[in-house]
Amino acid sequence: MGQAAEKLHFSREEYMEWEALQQGKHEYVAGEVFVMVGVRQVHSIVAGNIFADLHHKLKGKPCRTHAAAMKLMVNAVDAVFYPDVMVTCDERDHKADLFLEHPTLIIEVLSDSTASYDMGLKFEFYRCIDELKEYVLVDPERQKIWLYRKNKAGEWVLHEYPNRVDVLFESVGCRLTQEDIFEGAYL
Repeated sequence: MGQAAEKLHFSREEYMEWEALQQGKHEYVAGEVFVMVGVRQVHSIVAGNIFADLHHKLKGKPCRTHAAAMKLMVNAVDAVFYPDVMVTCDERDHKADLFLEHPTLIIEVLSDSTASYDMGLKFEFYRCIDELKEYVLVDPERQKIWLYRKNKAGEWVLHEYPNRVDVLFESVGCRLTQEDIFEGAYL
């Protein structure tokens, strides 16, 4: 999680108005606003690779891929986030303007400063989204991928992907190779 903003408490409506006037991105959690810091190049490359591949594979299908510039509102925990990549297949999100609320798939690319938050509390918040079927954590430094998939009983099951094994995103019917995911990240 980033640095807290100067004003310590906002309503979600105040945050949305304030954030629209800011140059950078800020996440919101239950009244607190956190500055999103820049990412390392490897993070940007991996997130871009995933976005591009999913966008291409879902072209012409009812699901839409979004990059880190799109907000995600999680009403159940009064929060607004900027996931690295998310896919929504929900018609309500297709009609949305400033934020999505019903993603099927969320992918976070880990960095040293956010890894424990992305693996812990943020995942807890994301699990409040009824339509969410898969949550993916990608560690570009170690080239590791962990995919959590919600089963029919509503339990989140971890699927680890060793190096070179294709990653299956069942929720959107796509398979990505790790070669494509990590392409260009390291020379």
